[in-house]
Amino acid sequence: MSDKKTFYITTPIYYPSDNLHIGHAYTTVAADTMTRYKKMRGFDAYFLTGSDEHGQKIQRRAAAAGKSEIEFVDEIIANFKQLWKVLLIENDDFIRTTEPRHQQVCQELFQKIYDQGDIYKSEYEGWYCTSCETFFTELQLAEGHTCPDCGKSVEKAKEESYFFKMGKYADRWLKFIEDNPDFIRPESRRNEMVNFVKQGLDDLCVSRTTFDWGIPVPFDQKHVIYVWFDALINYYSALKGTGDGSLADKYWPADVHLVGKDIIRFHTIIWPIMLMAAGLPLPQCVLGHGWVLTGDAKMSKSRGNVVDPLLLCDRYGVDAVRYFLMREMPYGLDCNFTEELMALRINTDLANDYGNLLSRITGMIDKFQGGVVIAPSDKTEFDDELIELAQATPQRFAELMDIMEWSNALIELWKLVGKANKYIDDTAPWALNKNGESGKLAAVLYNIVEVLRLVTVMASPVMPSLAPRVWKQLNISERAELHSWDSLSWGLYPAGTKIDRGEPLFPRIDMEAIQAAAHEDAAAAAAEAEAAAAAMAVIEPIAAECGIEDFEKLDLRVVQVLECEKIEKSDKLLKFVVDLGVERRVVVSGIAKYYQPEQLLGKKLVLIANLKPIKLRGVESHGMLLSAGNEQRGFTVMPAPDVPCGSRIL
Repeated sequence: MSDKKTFYITTPIYYPSDNLHIGHAYTTVAADTMTRYKKMRGFDAYFLTGSDEHGQKIQRRAAAAGKSEIEFVDEIIANFKQLWKVLLIENDDFIRTTEPRHQQVCQELFQKIYDQGDIYKSEYEGWYCTSCETFFTELQLAEGHTCPDCGKSVEKAKEESYFFKMGKYADRWLKFIEDNPDFIRPESRRNEMVNFVKQGLDDLCVSRTTFDWGIPVPFDQKHVIYVWFDALINYYSALKGTGDGSLADKYWPADVHLVGKDIIRFHTIIWPIMLMAAGLPLPQCVLGHGWVLTGDAKMSKSRGNVVDPLLLCDRYGVDAVRYFLMREMPYGLDCNFTEELMALRINTDLANDYGNLLSRITGMIDKFQGGVVIAPSDKTEFDDELIELAQATPQRFAELMDIMEWSNALIELWKLVGKANKYIDDTAPWALNKNGESGKLAAVLYNIVEVLRLVTVMASPVMPSLAPRVWKQLNISERAELHSWDSLSWGLYPAGTKIDRGEPLFPRIDMEAIQAAAHEDAAAAAAEAEAAAAAMAVIEPIAAECGIEDFEKLDLRVVQVLECEKIEKSDKLLKFVVDLGVERRVVVSGIAKYYQPEQLLGKKLVLIANLKPIKLRGVESHGMLLSAGNEQRGFTVMPAPDVPCGSRIL
């Protein structure tokens, strides 16, 4: 172990979303697992998570909901905290970028970098993705002038802005990465970032004037600090802005920023260069993990593939969900999620291998030894191999945990579980009992109990509520000295202890029921697609002829969707806030059965702009969005993304 006895780990501060899914859960569970492990190893570990609450997107969504920005985010943050509570997350702090402690530190760093000449005023003209809160050059855009990260439409932006001299630090950054190759992990992400910087770094736009939901630039109040410059500072402000700021002296620089691969560029290029400019030490490591996929796609509400971790915890138990996440994500790679895969992993590793091992051994101790674990007085030919593996496993497990290869660490640990199950088959304790070989029988039963104790200690950071249930069955709940990392020496379980056999830890899941449900879902989806295709083949009769003068009465305009939400107590209606170029309008459209609101954010649509206003479910609608289709399927009319808002359709 390192001589350093503090450990500071962070997750990204999550964007306020009512769409928390198992992908969000992975990052936070991983950070919590690492924190628990480090504390078990004697480290003074500190775990930060939180929420990123500023930016144009939040302001628009709050306005559409008829709420202030802080009211809007307050409600969503409560959902975050509830999920972390269910997942047994024990973070030491939860930072919100709307807190005064963060704002003060953010403004101080912005002022410092400005005072030394690394921030200057100019004008920004380019493309901006509101969804990702990110600027892009023309060359960086995806096909159809869409965001290369999320695929949504981007907006042309031109405004007075302040810029950060990123390019000035490019060579220094490259030298730092060369000297600190483990700063970006895994290696594939490091290579990607190095290649990105070698192509040249543009200066970064770090302020906005077209909205005001953000931290004001300290020396120019009409500007707010760009959300990514603001948000990244949380890792430092949570320490520096708390109390007398001594937490920063104690824990900074961070040991690990744990982030998803989609935001690694911000954390490994922009953030380190900000710290260089501010004269602050850089973190030890940024680990960019993969995504939890369903099929080949990243989870998102717009794709309809979101998996709710609360439902999974309720169905399978928190320990099982946490184990699946930590076991299934290979280091540096994506992992695939289906409920069938989760059920199979739970049955194989937890119910069959681990849970059944405890159930079998406590059953035999009850049956053969009156429920008492007896000290060995003899040995079998298989004992040495099992004990040797049990003694070697803690070091192997620790080596992998220390480098955050959690899946491989669990694979290594479960080798010992598998060996213990084979050991029972090899030694056949039922035969030893029948033959009166009580000394060997005692050795076999004791050895398995001790293996279970060691495995449970090591597994406890991943499955924190598991250990108390096992200690109760092994009757060592009050023996805290047997639960610690320092207790991972062979032979410490107290002989003569009477066990307290309990219910199975992980009941087997009915795989046939899971598979049947999956087949039903697939069949329903196929039937829906087939019905939709058949319905689209039915073309309604063309209406009676009209003169060109009738058509010219309609004023058709291109608009862009700024906000979109479902109207309460209606299955059909969506409420839009659209940009008409010279004004914003509220429009109600009956297309809720065909689209999720998130699918339409940023899209260019066609509006009949000169219709008389009409009230629908209490909302006054100023116009009508053009759409096509029938009862089974529909779609909106979308012009090319680069057509300016307000353009008339001729």
